[in-house]
Amino acid sequence: MFGTKGRLAAALAAALTLAPAAHAGGPGMVIGATEDAVRSPTLTQAKARMDLVALAGFRGVRITEIWKPGTTAVSPAETTILRNVAAAAKLDGIEVLTSVMNAGSATTPLTAQDQSDFAAYAASVVTAVPGLQTIIVGNEPNLNRYWLPQFNPDGGDAAAPAYESLLAQTYDAIKAADPGVEVLGGAVSPRGSDNPLLTGRPTHSPTGFIRDLGAAYRASGRTTPIMDGLAFHPYEDDSSVAPFLGTHPKSTTIALADYEKLVTVLGQAFGGTAQAGSTLPIVYDEFGVESQIPPAKQSLYTGTEPATTKPVTEQLQADYYRQAIQLAFCQPNVRGLFLFHAFDETALAAWQSGLYYADGTPKSSLAAVREAMEQSRRGVVARCPGLRLTVHPAVVQRGAKVTLTCDLDCSYVAQLYRLPGKLLATKRGLAVAGTPTTLKLTVPSLPASYRLRLTAVAPVNPGPTALKLVSLRPG
Repeated sequence: MFGTKGRLAAALAAALTLAPAAHAGGPGMVIGATEDAVRSPTLTQAKARMDLVALAGFRGVRITEIWKPGTTAVSPAETTILRNVAAAAKLDGIEVLTSVMNAGSATTPLTAQDQSDFAAYAASVVTAVPGLQTIIVGNEPNLNRYWLPQFNPDGGDAAAPAYESLLAQTYDAIKAADPGVEVLGGAVSPRGSDNPLLTGRPTHSPTGFIRDLGAAYRASGRTTPIMDGLAFHPYEDDSSVAPFLGTHPKSTTIALADYEKLVTVLGQAFGGTAQAGSTLPIVYDEFGVESQIPPAKQSLYTGTEPATTKPVTEQLQADYYRQAIQLAFCQPNVRGLFLFHAFDETALAAWQSGLYYADGTPKSSLAAVREAMEQSRRGVVARCPGLRLTVHPAVVQRGAKVTLTCDLDCSYVAQLYRLPGKLLATKRGLAVAGTPTTLKLTVPSLPASYRLRLTAVAPVNPGPTALKLVSLRPG
């Protein structure tokens, strides 16, 4: 599909080599699922779905909360659902992102009243459910699917200035309700036409929309930010495109491998203002690869798969999700990557991009993707030029047994001394992050003073070597 294995391998290596140093990304990046299946009127149902999300290896989930014109506060029924999600997530150690959005372009919040109502509604979400600490404002405002009009009669951008106004008001309302809540703006689609004359589907490219958003912000005269981070949807052109090969140097499209373009555009849009631009944290809150449905599972699905989707085998889905994690891991400003979805949608016209089939049984891709997520958190999923990870080791002695636990994967050298300076033994090895590793050193039972000298370093993206000196008791 992509030529020889050698060509693909070279492209993968080049993409990682050219990736800038990761400082905000790396092991701290949250890898989650964009998944409304966890929304439930009962905590039991929410927890059952959240357990499967956690079992797949995800540590985050992004849900949606739909605003309707005329509403200024989340309803009691929706409050219950959101509280169930927050409670289930807390029990499973899952971070929740909530997209507060209109359902479609028929309900675009354009008027002053609608924008005021929308902002109040978003603020009511964090007031009603304090556990929701990250709010995304809107969804894909550069597309006519969610935002109309896209263009003014003269062909100018109508969407970006109107969305900037909404984002500013919502930011202020949420911060007034809870200053600690993180507000993400954008949720921008990866492609668009920028053609006001295009019949039927007026859209803006992310490149054009972000620049116009910055121009609207500058024109507003505002001296405070409108977002703490950017939400972005870096889908490939279709599911058959390998993320490492999905670059768009000659177009306005921005996919996962176009990170430098995205950062450049943000800098052009907001550089020199009170709003961070090229340093703005980025959350990829939607990225999906659809897999082919095997005959044994086809009865779970309805409709027809669009020809433009080009779903791939489950093996390729796993490979592409791993590539996506590797790319995001090495991108400096990236704080999160959320796969769309955890569970397949039943309509073939929608998304079959989950790690579970529609009936909740796992796909063959799940184990490999879970491993990639774990390797990301351990700091070993990719080698990133400039990334220097610092390991924090902990040593515990119980009787004659001494164990080492590192917060990231670590290469260690353990030396046992009898004071004042007699070297008794040296052991070298690798320890997996979070897993206690027994150091094969025997502390003598003879009365004396013993000390362990331990050095540890990250094996794939090595930073400063950690040194730990630990006094040990006779065994």
